[in-house]
Amino acid sequence: MTKSRTITILATLAVALSPAWGQEQQKKKQPASPPATTSISVDGKEISIKYGAPSRRDRKMFGADGRISKDPNYPVWRIGANSATLLHTEADLEINGLKVPKGDYTLFAKVDGPVWDLIVSKETGQWGLAYKEANDLGRVKMTMSKPAATIETYKMTLSSGGGKRAKLQLEFEDVIATVDIVVK
Repeated sequence: MTKSRTITILATLAVALSPAWGQEQQKKKQPASPPATTSISVDGKEISIKYGAPSRRDRKMFGADGRISKDPNYPVWRIGANSATLLHTEADLEINGLKVPKGDYTLFAKVDGPVWDLIVSKETGQWGLAYKEANDLGRVKMTMSKPAATIETYKMTLSSGGGKRAKLQLEFEDVIATVDIVVK
């Protein structure tokens, strides 16, 4: 092998193994709606939610002609992407008046009106589009507001409400939906 060919091969390897190239390859492997988690400890008990975080990518998401209206369970939305959104709680909860015993649940929302309903389902482990109303533990109204600017990537946040209280907030496109949680 000639010296110039050896240098060319080494230069090619250096570029291929560089951090920038590696980062670019990582971006290509990430799903369009990456997994996300939000959690909080209230009164020493953990509450966590695992969901897929879709991005708008210049699509209209809500409304009769929005992307979510094309889901087979519309007006029920899986409040995320990919696998169903999972709620895990180490404590009994009261979500806006709905009693939720400690354990695992799937979360959905009814999104076709000016006020959304948060749906807590007893079924877990299903794909996000596998919704069955018969498995509902219950539904509660959410408080609706508008963000100052359009939200590109969907986000769920559990935050402290002080004492034994917490708040769940969903943010996407031009919608913010919240619901109060009390740890029992």
